[in-house]
Amino acid sequence: MRSHLLTTLSLIPSLILAGCGQKPYDSAAYEAADSVAGTGTGERYDGRPISPVHQVATEPVSTFAVDVDTGAYANVRRMLLGGQGVPVDAVRTEEMINYFRYDYPLPQDRSAPFSVTTDVATTPWNSSTRLLRIGLRGYDVARSERPPANLVFMVDVSGSMQDTDKLPLVKQALSTLADGLRSDDSVSIITYAGFVETLVEDSHDPAEIRAALSGLDAGGSTAGGPALSMAYDIARAHRIPGGINRIIMATDGDFNVGLSDQEGLEEMVKRNREDGITLTTLGFGQGNYNDAMMEAVADLGNGNHAYIDSAMEARKVLDEELSSTLFTIARDVKVQVEFNPATVSQYRLIGYENRALAEEDFADDRVDAGEIGAGHQVTAIYEIVPAGETDWTAPRKYAANRAPALPAGDSGEIATVRLRYKLPEGETSRLIEKPISAALLAGAARPEGDMAFAVAVAAFGQKLRGDTRLGGFSYADIGRLAGPQADYWRQEFLQLAQLADTERVRTGAAE
Repeated sequence: MRSHLLTTLSLIPSLILAGCGQKPYDSAAYEAADSVAGTGTGERYDGRPISPVHQVATEPVSTFAVDVDTGAYANVRRMLLGGQGVPVDAVRTEEMINYFRYDYPLPQDRSAPFSVTTDVATTPWNSSTRLLRIGLRGYDVARSERPPANLVFMVDVSGSMQDTDKLPLVKQALSTLADGLRSDDSVSIITYAGFVETLVEDSHDPAEIRAALSGLDAGGSTAGGPALSMAYDIARAHRIPGGINRIIMATDGDFNVGLSDQEGLEEMVKRNREDGITLTTLGFGQGNYNDAMMEAVADLGNGNHAYIDSAMEARKVLDEELSSTLFTIARDVKVQVEFNPATVSQYRLIGYENRALAEEDFADDRVDAGEIGAGHQVTAIYEIVPAGETDWTAPRKYAANRAPALPAGDSGEIATVRLRYKLPEGETSRLIEKPISAALLAGAARPEGDMAFAVAVAAFGQKLRGDTRLGGFSYADIGRLAGPQADYWRQEFLQLAQLADTERVRTGAAE
């Protein structure tokens, strides 16, 4: 299990762990942790330093787990539309990039669950570097073709959920999901506040589901641990062999209690994950939103994390993207890029800071990684320095510290991309390898079209994070790079880039 999850899970409240026999609430410890991980508003994020520059001569290999979460983008959008400053720790650039779809080809057949696309462009903010984009696209599954689903809606109805952007939006979002279900799907609904209540169990009737959701009211404290334990029990009781068995947790993540040992929760989620029951988290609200917990638990549960800030976002995540949200086509997907020192001297990966893996983790099938659902896309962008260019770091003085000259015959490739994945029911990973021709580097031009938009989103995320390597590249430059867009979501991005440049937002971010 990735170590960053263990750190993040130290913020998991003790009521969740109460169902696992863990130790009780420690208010002083909780308040201390909130002051470290929070933003001054009660919201909590697990921020990481921006990925450093690596020398290919000494660190030629980059390894990370894929990420299909989109929660960071929707959460940042909520802040910008509200005229708020965006905390640096709230921004995960890979989730910003992966919020959008790109023009990647479908895989030729389902024997390999996704296609791999690579392209190279010049860097708009640095004439000495180039940008390498790696894109994955999973095969599509029509709603009628996916396996039947056994879903347990786990709904937080505690007092903190009474705001209009919380429980009322939860009800609307889950009703949207219910509308998209089939007659062979099973839905159960449990709620948790001061106690846990089962409202619906193993229902196939959308009207019954909507009626149960419409009657929800918020009030009381939060019995998260017993609720999660019951959700797993219900999911197991109605398990569909060969089908989708998933818990969908809808909450602001604020369990209002303190610290405890994370091992109990980790074991609970991991045990059920290994049993084929996955966990998706849907975040709602502001002011006390616990993004750190929501993302970490979704990672542990082999699910995905989304933030729902509007009815339109609810429809996007739970209707338009329903198959990819529910149906996993590849598990434990890892990406490894080995750079060729004959053509590339330095590199940095944009984003994925909390998905980094050790080189040896790549071939270790015991190491957990990310999942890809039907139709999902994953994009990673590296900024690279071609061999012979001097940019981030100057040449080293002493001969023994410099990379030896390589034969000219080694200069035909930039890098090799390797991917490992497991099929949904498999335990042994499969390997895909794709060399990247140096001709792409030689022919690199200014990014255009789809590539330009992806690069603009990457720059947007990094600028919000305070990335000094963007130089003087401005939000206006980002808008110009993205270019005119016909798609609604891309048009909205252009508006966010303008909002991020307002004095009110800049002042809020500084504070």
